[in-house]
Amino acid sequence: MIRSGQPLTFGQQLRLTVILSVPSIIAQLSAVVMEYIDAAMVGSLGAEASASIGLVATTTWLFWGLVSSTSTGFAVQVAHCVGAGHNDEARSVVRQALVAAVSFSVVLAAAGCAVSGVLPVWLGGDSAVCPGATSYFRIFALSLPFLQLYSLTGGMLRCSGNMLVPGVMGGMMCMLDVVFNALLIFPSRTLTVAGLTFGVPGAGLGVTGAALGTALAEAVACAVLMWYLLRRSPELRLWDIVGRFRLTSGCLRKAIHIGLPMAGERVVLNCAQILTTIIVAPLGTAAIAANAFAITAEALCYMPGYGIAEAATALVGQSIGAGRRRLTRSFARITVGTGMAVMTLMAVVMYVLAPQMMAFFTPDETVRSLGVTALRTEAFAEPMFAAAIVTYGVFVGAGDTLIPCCMNLLSIWAVRLTLAALLAPTMGLHGVWIAMCVELCFRGTIFLVRLWRKY
Repeated sequence: MIRSGQPLTFGQQLRLTVILSVPSIIAQLSAVVMEYIDAAMVGSLGAEASASIGLVATTTWLFWGLVSSTSTGFAVQVAHCVGAGHNDEARSVVRQALVAAVSFSVVLAAAGCAVSGVLPVWLGGDSAVCPGATSYFRIFALSLPFLQLYSLTGGMLRCSGNMLVPGVMGGMMCMLDVVFNALLIFPSRTLTVAGLTFGVPGAGLGVTGAALGTALAEAVACAVLMWYLLRRSPELRLWDIVGRFRLTSGCLRKAIHIGLPMAGERVVLNCAQILTTIIVAPLGTAAIAANAFAITAEALCYMPGYGIAEAATALVGQSIGAGRRRLTRSFARITVGTGMAVMTLMAVVMYVLAPQMMAFFTPDETVRSLGVTALRTEAFAEPMFAAAIVTYGVFVGAGDTLIPCCMNLLSIWAVRLTLAALLAPTMGLHGVWIAMCVELCFRGTIFLVRLWRKY
């Protein structure tokens, strides 16, 4: 109906928002569950193993952000082409994206491997934590080409309107991660279930096994999504359609126009998160582990917002491609309102269940106590965090990334880091999370103001 110019009632727009959001939310939650699994399995090995992953977590987000920005630069073009009914142009974008993204991810993987040995030292990790952190990050770096293709294929399918297949594969990747982690993290052991005793094989690789398990799960999911994109997608399949894979200046220029501000933002934002890690590191191993666990636990609350943001990107992108400005404005406001409502509900759940969430990750009482305080502090910021997340998705769908990226940077550096540096020496980890809460409320406010003025 969007593509053909037919009118949509408010109820139809809301229903379409929900239909596209639910599979994407499931995919996002699957990613969170996968982080929970990694954290819980590694957490059972002790605080040092948890701190090894927590120390490099912000750096892995930096690399993931660069991968995601590259994918978005091409995926938004797919949304515009499909919305306009130009499927041949969309397929041309897909071909060029495969060439450009794979090349970029190989370079990124090489850079990650090169710094993996010294990165934990740069981040202030102690001698007990650094070897595990190096191993984890090196394997993550080597898996970046798979992660890039997974992000690219999923993003282009979502922007073509297909949320279901990427959502299903997100759930499948989560289940595979459970299996691979169980086999790789722990040594061979004997389990007793319902009176039956049986042996379970295991490699006993610890932190290294967690990285390998996740990488293998991503590789399998990537292969399936690639197969679907190339052979089955009605709008984007390439298998039986002749075309050239040569990069064109127009497509590359648009990808850079959309993706470069996002990549620059990711670099600066993650540098800020790395600085936050450096602020937390002197607070001790317990604070590092609690900070990492709380960040992972909070993701359960905010990942639905990112799922709705992906739906907003697809809906706004296709509406703009179809030349329907009024519908673009309507979808922008509906998706933002839906995101805020969902994340408010999730914030209540997080506040109430914070002790159980932290208990899932670690038996260490000190770590659990610090994490619960952090989660309950952050719960008050989630509605405005939703506003920032979904509004950003709206702007991405419109190809408007430069100013929103600058707004994110202003918020993080001028508010969060300044407050964290001031509060951490006297309030410890609690002060760092108070700073995060204040900053997210500020960020949501400025994003809503821009959305209202622009749409």
